[in-house]
Order: sequence, then structure tokens, then C-alpha cells
Amino acid sequence: MKACVLLSPASIESNPLRIEDLPKPLPGPGEVLIRVHACGVCRTDLHVIEGELESRKSPIVPGHQVVGTIEGPGSGASRFRTGTRVGVPWLHRTCGVCEYCRSGRENLCERAVFTGWMVDGGYAEYVVAPEDFVYALPEGFGDIHVAPLLCAGIIGFRTLRLSGVQPGGSLAMYGFGAAAHVAIQVARHWGISVYAISRDARHQQLARDLGAVWAGGSNDDPPVKLDGALIFAPAGELVVSALRALKRGGTVAIGGIHMSPIPEIDYNLLYHERAIRSVANNTRRDGEDFLKIASEIPIHTEVREFALEEANQALNALKNDAIRGGAVLRV
Repeated sequence: MKACVLLSPASIESNPLRIEDLPKPLPGPGEVLIRVHACGVCRTDLHVIEGELESRKSPIVPGHQVVGTIEGPGSGASRFRTGTRVGVPWLHRTCGVCEYCRSGRENLCERAVFTGWMVDGGYAEYVVAPEDFVYALPEGFGDIHVAPLLCAGIIGFRTLRLSGVQPGGSLAMYGFGAAAHVAIQVARHWGISVYAISRDARHQQLARDLGAVWAGGSNDDPPVKLDGALIFAPAGELVVSALRALKRGGTVAIGGIHMSPIPEIDYNLLYHERAIRSVANNTRRDGEDFLKIASEIPIHTEVREFALEEANQALNALKNDAIRGGAVLRV
């Protein structure tokens, strides 16, 4: 099969992904073989490729927003029929027996395995995944438009929920890429007023187009104090900016897996029960809940399509904020 392979971490400007012919993977017990139709391009892929996340498998096929159809089951796999369209997310599998898995917090499992980082992902013609961690996808979304929902959408949704902002409340979104452009649609569906902060004028306009009541640059403060803030850009200094924008009792929820160092924080910014919390991965319940509401709204994803052979180009564009919405590889 044809696949984009990373031999060792390197700057994306060096175009380190290579198209290679690899053996078609074989599904193990409880796994399914999936023929890939599309795979979303995520900033986490950049963190894997550039070594900001420690290498866990080398060489590796990146990609964890995978849309495809079931080609065949491994032994004991019977959940999906051949030909069913499914999605493969970041969370590849968990141990199922630790205190976190048993208490509904499988996103914190210390033995969790992640797609496109610890096992080969979807920048390829085929991928295998445990059937219990694969999502049935709702109708009404084409392959290209559903792909960003499988990480950007799910993580944006979990970040929004963990911010604690209630319907009718207000929040800021720092960084307006793939996750934010989906999360704002859920927030507006819940009657939440959104204030968007992005260093790119094109992304500010996208936020306004999607219903933000205000959009400003990275050095701007929202014009009012807010109930919560979501941070999707991997810039630690934004934590200080977000705290400054909060009302008493508000929460800053950080949606990224990697972030630059957070500067020293004046305790007065944190006082009055303001909180900072990280968002670590997601549970399968997050994905199921989000895909249901995405279908009800329905969510519209803005995407820029690339061929599989253009994966380096797509990632360079993502790093340079040149993508309006999300980038997706058509396989």
C-alpha cells in the first residue's frame, strides 16, 4: 500500500514525510482493516513529526482523523459489516482495567495507545484499529468534511465542556483553527457568546462568519469579562491573557497536547477562584456525544483538500496559519 512515512523527527520545512510502499496491515484479534478515504491533518501531527512529542515508534505513519470503510475483520471482530463507513480517532486503545478506565476516565489511562504516534495512522491507503475504539459515522457528512470532526471536533467539544461555561454564558477562544471553528458552532448552538482571538486576520473573519460577537488580534483583550476561555494555540503566554479576560470563578481550558512554557502568573490573576485546567485526549463517550450533536446542529466544516502526496505541503500550510478551518488529505 502507499503511505506517508516519517523516518525520524525533523522540521516540517525539510519536508520529512516520504511516500513509500508498505505491506497492507493485517487486523489482529478484535481489530478491523479499514480502507482509508480521507485523513484530517492536525497540529498534533506536527508535534509528532517535529519531535515536540517524544518519538514512540520509528518509522511512523502519522494521522489520526481517519475516515474509511471496513475492508475486513480480524478474529473475533463482529461489530461492523464489511463496507461500513467508520472513523478512527486519536485514542487507539486503552488497558480497560486501571482506575482511570474503570471510572470513566479512559483518556487518562497510563497505558493508552494513540493513533499516528504509537501505532501507524491514516496517512496511508489502509489502517487497522480495534473495533471497540472505532466510531460509526453519521450520515450527511462527506468523507472530507467529517474527517476534522474526529480530533479537532471531539477535542474542541471536550474543551468546551470542561470550561464549565453554561448556555447563555460567554467565552473566549484563543487560536481559531480547526478545533475552534467547530467548537464555536457547538457554543452558538448552546446560546454561548464567543469572542475570538487570533493573530491572523483571515481566521478572525472566519470567527465572525461563524457567529463570534467580536474578534481581535493576539495582543487584544476582549471588550468584556468572560465566563470562560478555551486555548487551542500552543502558546503558553496566552494562559496569562486568558486569565486576564475572565470573570471571577471562570476557567481557562487548554485544548492542546503540547504548549510552550507558561510565563510566571501574578496570583491576583488567578485569585477569586479562577482555574486553569488541561484537556488530555478524550474518551469514547466524548466522541459519541459530539458526533450526535454534530449531526443535530449540523456542523459545517471548512476544509482545504490535499492529495496524500501533498502531506508535507499541508503541514507546512498548517504551521504557517495558512489553512482556513481544517486541512484534509484525500487518499
